[in-house]
Amino acid sequence: MSWALGVAVLALVGGASPDPGSLPEEAQTVRLASGPVVGMPLDGEPIPNLPSYDGPHPASQPRPDDPVHFPIALGEVGPAEALFAGPRQYPFVCGTEKSRLGPPVVDNQEGIGTAVYALRNGERVLQGYSRDCGARSRVWYYYKPIDSEEFTPWYADADDVDQAWVGGKRVPFIVRVEMGTINRFIYALAVLRGEHETAAEPGVDRWNRRLIYQFQGGVGIGHRQGSVDPARLLKERAAQLALGYAVAYSTGNATSNHYHVWLQEDTALRVKRQFVARYGVPRYTVGIGGSGGGLQQYLLAQNHPGLLDAGIAQYAYPDMVTQTIPIFDCELLEHYFDVTASADPLWHKASGRALVEGYSADDAAPDRYGLVRKLASAARAEWPNLAAGQTECTASWRGLTPLVLNPRYTSFADKLAPALVDRVHWSHFDDVNNVYGTDTQGFARVPWSNVGVQYGLAALKAGRISVAQFLDLNAKVGSWVKPAQMQRERFWHLSGNADSELKDFSPSSAQNIAQGPGEQPAPRYQGDLQAMAAAYRSGMVFLGKLDMPVIDLRHYLDPELDMHHAAATFSTRARIAAAGGEIRNQAIWMSRKPDDPTPIAFAAMDRWLANLHAHPERGVSGNRPTMAEDRCWDKDSKLIASGKRVWDGAWNGQPRGACMARYPIYSNTRREAGEGMAGDVFKCALQPVAAALARGLYAPLDMRPYQAQLERIFPDGVCDYSQPDRGRPNDLALSR
Repeated sequence: MSWALGVAVLALVGGASPDPGSLPEEAQTVRLASGPVVGMPLDGEPIPNLPSYDGPHPASQPRPDDPVHFPIALGEVGPAEALFAGPRQYPFVCGTEKSRLGPPVVDNQEGIGTAVYALRNGERVLQGYSRDCGARSRVWYYYKPIDSEEFTPWYADADDVDQAWVGGKRVPFIVRVEMGTINRFIYALAVLRGEHETAAEPGVDRWNRRLIYQFQGGVGIGHRQGSVDPARLLKERAAQLALGYAVAYSTGNATSNHYHVWLQEDTALRVKRQFVARYGVPRYTVGIGGSGGGLQQYLLAQNHPGLLDAGIAQYAYPDMVTQTIPIFDCELLEHYFDVTASADPLWHKASGRALVEGYSADDAAPDRYGLVRKLASAARAEWPNLAAGQTECTASWRGLTPLVLNPRYTSFADKLAPALVDRVHWSHFDDVNNVYGTDTQGFARVPWSNVGVQYGLAALKAGRISVAQFLDLNAKVGSWVKPAQMQRERFWHLSGNADSELKDFSPSSAQNIAQGPGEQPAPRYQGDLQAMAAAYRSGMVFLGKLDMPVIDLRHYLDPELDMHHAAATFSTRARIAAAGGEIRNQAIWMSRKPDDPTPIAFAAMDRWLANLHAHPERGVSGNRPTMAEDRCWDKDSKLIASGKRVWDGAWNGQPRGACMARYPIYSNTRREAGEGMAGDVFKCALQPVAAALARGLYAPLDMRPYQAQLERIFPDGVCDYSQPDRGRPNDLALSR
C-alpha cells in the first residue's frame, strides 16, 4: 500500500494527514492481512425440516424496534445480527481488504471464519479469526481532478480539484466517504465535503437534501460480504454528487452477493438510519440500480412502502425468483437440441432453437464455450455438434442455472478451506432456506416446476415445428433431478472442479438432468407447493403493488442477446395491471447505446416528487409530469415518441405503438408454452389432454389423432394458463 493510499484510508479524526515520518516504528513495520475462511460454527450446517415461511406478507406487518443506536460512531463496528431478516449465515467470505478497509476485525480465537495475521518484517503471526467480517467505521476524502473522470484520494495541497455546482455557486468537488459494516455488509455514505467540516463533524451545507440509495445487480447465493470500490461508486454517481445529492450504498444491496429480500430490506433500512443520524432526514430518497438493483426497488416498494420515495429501476426484472421459471428451462432445452435430437437439422441453428426458447437469437454469434466444447468432443472421440449462433439462453444465461440451483456448486470455492465446501449447500434456495424451508435431508425446497408445460406449443400452432418434433421434444426434454441427487458441475477448469476431466465438460449440466428409463417419457419436476407459497408470502415475488413513482429505464439490448431483455419491463407492468394498480405509477423509458437518459430521469423524478409533495391528494399518477411520460429515444438522444400508447403491442392486445415498433420485445420458454405476459406462474393448473383437445387448445391443428401420445407424455395433464398459479396462496394480504 502506498503512503498516499494509506493516508486516505485512515479514520481521520480531525481532518489532518499525519507525517509518515512521525509514525511509530512498529506502525511502519507491522500490517495485517487475512487468508481464506477456515472454519464455521456448528449452526452453519444444513438444518433438516426447516418450515417454509407461512406468516403474513411483509407489506402487512410492522418491523420490530431496532435496539441499535445510530449513528455508529467512527472507530466502532456496526451490528452483525440483522434486525428481522433471520440468523447469520456461515461460512461468510470477507471483502474488507478489497474495500480498502483492511483485514476484518478479530472476533474469536476458536478458528471460526477468516484467519487474520500480523505481518512483522516478513513474518506472519496469527492474531485470531473473524467470523463476521466486521470493519470499524471510518472516513476519508476523495476528489474529482480537473479533466479526469476518476476520483482519487484528496489532500489539502491538491491543486487540480474540479468544481461542483450547488445552490447556484461553485464549490470544490471533494466528497466525504464514510465506510464500515452494518449487518456484516460494507456500507458507504458519500456527501460533498462541507465548507467547515471535519471528519468527526460532517457538514451539510453542500447537501441538497436529496438522498440516492444505490443498488447493484449480479447473481449471488449468499455467503459473501462483497466489496466496495469508493472511487468507482463516486464515478458512477458523479453527475448527481456534483449537484449536491448524497449517496448511500451497501454490499448487502448488491444481488451479486445474495437475493434474500428480507436481508436486502433490513440492510437498506439500517444504512438509511445511519445516514439520517449522521446528516438529517432527506427531502426524499430515490433508488437507482440495474438488473438485480432494479428489481430490489420494486420489491422494497411493495414490501416496505416509505423506505424509498421513488425509484429509477434500470434493466429491471419484476423479481428474481420468477425469472428462474423460464431460465431453468434453458439448459434442458439446449441439452435436448445438442444431444438428444442432434440429428434434427432444425436445431442446428440458433434461430431454430429460438422457436421453442422464445428469446432473441443470432445465427452468427460466437459460442464463448465453443473451443472447450470442441476439445471435449475430441477427448471423447466424438464429432463436435455445435449449433450455428447463439440464443439469449446460451449467450447470457449459461452457467446461471447451476449457480442458483445446484447445492453442490459454488463459484468461490477458492475463498474457502476445502473441508468447508462439502459442508454447505450452495444454492439460492439454500441461501434463503428460512423462507423456502428444507426437506428431511436439509436441502432447500425448490418452487420451480415444469409438470404439464408444453414446450414449443406456439411454434406448433403456427406451423413452425412439426407434430413429430413437438411430441419428441416434450417426451425427452426431461427436468432437473432433486437437489439431494445433484452432482458437482462438470465445467472442467471453469468451475474449479479438480475431479472433472475435459472429456466430462457439460455446459448444460447433463449429469443433473432427469431422463426417462428406456423409451419412457422423461419425468418432469414437481415443484414444492410449500416453497411456492412461501415465495409469495415472504415478499420474494413482485405482485404488482406499486404506490411510488418508478422510471423503468433500460437500453434496448435484445439484439445483443443480453439477459436484460426488454420484455421484463412489460412483465412488471402486466403484474401492476393484473393487481388493479395504477400503471401510470411506472414510466417506461428505453434507448440505445450510447445515449444515457439517466440524468433526465433524475430531473424528471425530482419534478414528480415535488408535485407529489405539493399536491398529495392527486396521488402518484396524478402528479406525474409530462417529462416522465412513457417514451423512447434513439442512440443519438433523439426522442422517437412519448405518450400513453407508445408501448402498446401484442403483449397487451393493442395496436403496436411507436416505441414498441422501434424496440420489439421477444418471448421466453413459458410464453411459447402458453403462459401470459406477467410470467408469475410457478405451477400451472392442469387439465386432462382430452379437455385441452375439446377446448381447441391446439387450434388450428387437430391433435386428436395424437391424444394417446400426449397422454403418455403428460399423464398428469397439460397446463391451463387461463387459471391462476396453483402455488399462490388465496389469502395474501398486502396492507396493514
